[in-house]
Amino acid sequence: MTEIGFYHLTRSTLAQALPQLLTRTLAAGRRAQVLGPSAAALDALSTALWAQPAWLPHGTVADGDPDLQPIWLSTDAEPPNGARYLFLIEGAETDRIKRYERIFDLFDGNAPDAVAAARKRWQALQDAGLPKTYWQQTETGWQKNG
Repeated sequence: MTEIGFYHLTRSTLAQALPQLLTRTLAAGRRAQVLGPSAAALDALSTALWAQPAWLPHGTVADGDPDLQPIWLSTDAEPPNGARYLFLIEGAETDRIKRYERIFDLFDGNAPDAVAAARKRWQALQDAGLPKTYWQQTETGWQKNG
């Protein structure tokens, strides 16, 4: 069954938190897809990922062959790189939950609209009877709460 985690960003930005999670994904030998709402948001994220000290090989539709990319940034919920881990950013949603081993729903805890939207997504999963967990940032990392 798919493991769905909500990641409540309270101490860092998406561009700061996502590289750590992607680094762990690659270390686990998994491929990832980052699903965003717009190409502009994904372009900005790609620039931030290339600026990280840790090398995070990734690509977008502008880069060509997704099979060569262990991390694929896309606005399309279809994982062309064989990703089994899905990172939802900036309110992106998918109905293809069962396609993934793990889903990370990252949301900005400092933006009331993002928190409200995350609560709606949580409730929809609750109503569907799907298991989920809640992760909150602490001074030392992520703490699982539920």
